[in-house]
Amino acid sequence: MSIAGKVVLITGAARGLGFEYARALGAAGACIVAGDVLDCREAVEAAGDNAIGVKLDVADIASADSMAERAIDRFGRIDALINNAALYGSLRGGRFNLIAETDWDAAMTVNVKGIWNCCKAVVPAMRQGGGGSIINVASLAATYGMPFALHYTTSKAAVIGLTRGLARELGRDNIRVNALAPSAVMTEGTAEFLGDKLDRGLAVIRAGQSIQRTLVPEDLTGTVLWLISDGSKFVTGQTIAVDGGTVML
Repeated sequence: MSIAGKVVLITGAARGLGFEYARALGAAGACIVAGDVLDCREAVEAAGDNAIGVKLDVADIASADSMAERAIDRFGRIDALINNAALYGSLRGGRFNLIAETDWDAAMTVNVKGIWNCCKAVVPAMRQGGGGSIINVASLAATYGMPFALHYTTSKAAVIGLTRGLARELGRDNIRVNALAPSAVMTEGTAEFLGDKLDRGLAVIRAGQSIQRTLVPEDLTGTVLWLISDGSKFVTGQTIAVDGGTVML
């Protein structure tokens, strides 16, 4: 289960889940490259001495390539990528026919194309290094079918399809590709998305869980650590639900 010395790239690392991944994996001995459109200095400080921050726009392939180049320049290789960056809190929910076209396109560009870009950026280095692990953050929205946020739900369903197809393509290169599907995690993004309906929304989600409490970022770090480590070296193409037992995949 050790990930000591592994080089892990984390997108959307400035806050929320990405920040927690950087902190926890840095504490476990990984070398962290924290990327975000926002300032990652706090994530880098939390991750420890073997961490760097990069400015990253996942929707821009040149920016994704630059992140990979920085990782190689600093650490010499890439062992894992956590595709965590996504539009969520800034999206406006509502009935499917009232979703703004600009919001729909933005969700697909960041949440789907962004993962494609980052995978393209890191796979050559992983191949050269003999393998690696890619973790794509999907959502309960896709596995359950969350209404009134069809742009977000559809984008996360696409992440699961991308994960499965890419796992089949990259298996010969010893590169594993898996997805996480958490329920609503108590982060800034969830608070922003649910707004004044936060308490009611979280209560409804908890009521559908077998373990009836709200997920916090720390609940996902053990699964992420396992997927990066050699403990999961024969696991690929899977969507792992970390949702308190809401959807039994």
